[in-house]
Amino acid sequence: MSKTAKKEERPTFEASLEKLESIVHSLETGDKGLEESLAIFEQGVTLAKALTAQLDEAKRRVEVLTKEGGKLSRQPMEPAQG
Repeated sequence: MSKTAKKEERPTFEASLEKLESIVHSLETGDKGLEESLAIFEQGVTLAKALTAQLDEAKRRVEVLTKEGGKLSRQPMEPAQG
């Protein structure tokens, strides 16, 4: 990969959540066939896992910032296990 190649950007949390809501709505209408519904469901599960990971990371960051007896202090983050 060259230095000028762009790194693939991860969608924002809000954009991913909006996409997941769209998927849920699509599945609720019930107008898709089984195979298409299954493919859409799989996309939804993947998005839900990614959103959960982002929320877990945000929670860890908040916990790190609020430790130390109520004093705010920044500490290096350990990579998420999983």
